[in-house]
Amino acid sequence: MTGGIKMAAPYVKFSIPKELADKAYQAVEIVRDTGKLRRGVNESTKAIERGSAKLIVIAEDVNPPEIVAHLPLLSDEKEVPYVFVPSKKDLGTASGIDVPTTSIAVTEMGNAKEIIEDIVKKVKGLRK
Repeated sequence: MTGGIKMAAPYVKFSIPKELADKAYQAVEIVRDTGKLRRGVNESTKAIERGSAKLIVIAEDVNPPEIVAHLPLLSDEKEVPYVFVPSKKDLGTASGIDVPTTSIAVTEMGNAKEIIEDIVKKVKGLRK
């Protein structure tokens, strides 16, 4: 891309302020240490379908976007909150691995319960 405005991926349904994205990374780090999470699109999909997902965190820089395009739709259908973050590399790092990851499913919130509830509340406000 040669300058100009960075377009969000087609599956990104609403824009997330940087502070909220940073809060999502922080929540993933806390969950990594005190709760339970699933890494990757397949594990996220299973967690949503099984009803165990409390929050889905989806990277915006996934290529091709079709890999994660179904997650917002499935999350809406199953009434699971989700949030977007700019970087799959940072998402992988926050989850405790040195590999970029497309998405994270939080299945047990651990000590991140308050932060996650705040993220969910703010995302609901953005989606209106």
